[in-house]
Amino acid sequence: MIWMARRAALLAAVLFAPVGAVGMAMLPAIDPLETPIASALAGLAGMAGVALLGAGLAPAAVGSRIDGLVVGLALGIGVPVAAVTSALIGTFMAGSMLHGFDEGARLAGQVLRGGVGGAVRLAPLIALVSMVWVVVVRRWGIGSAS
Repeated sequence: MIWMARRAALLAAVLFAPVGAVGMAMLPAIDPLETPIASALAGLAGMAGVALLGAGLAPAAVGSRIDGLVVGLALGIGVPVAAVTSALIGTFMAGSMLHGFDEGARLAGQVLRGGVGGAVRLAPLIALVSMVWVVVVRRWGIGSAS
């Protein structure tokens, strides 16, 4: 079961990384985060949250078909939340260390506004990738049971 959670975490990070890249490309540039390194760090922070969500939902995905449907719904709703929250925390921490808590909070607010808007625009793509994730994880689970 642990190997499946690890594989599901990696699969979630790999499948949702292009979605995150498209989302970050659609966002308006945030002044200190417009450098490629800052954008990459924000993307990595978001992928970590998505990977943790994938690992946590993997055991439930291999249950009945209804379980798979519910896990797909939970992943579709949870991925934007996990990605934006992880990027928001990283942005707040980095901004606070560099320029104080006021600047960190301002940057975090901009990331939150942009991330929610990007998630709404990318909802159909997020739903499609969530469905692919559930199908692949269910196939892994069926293969391990036999």
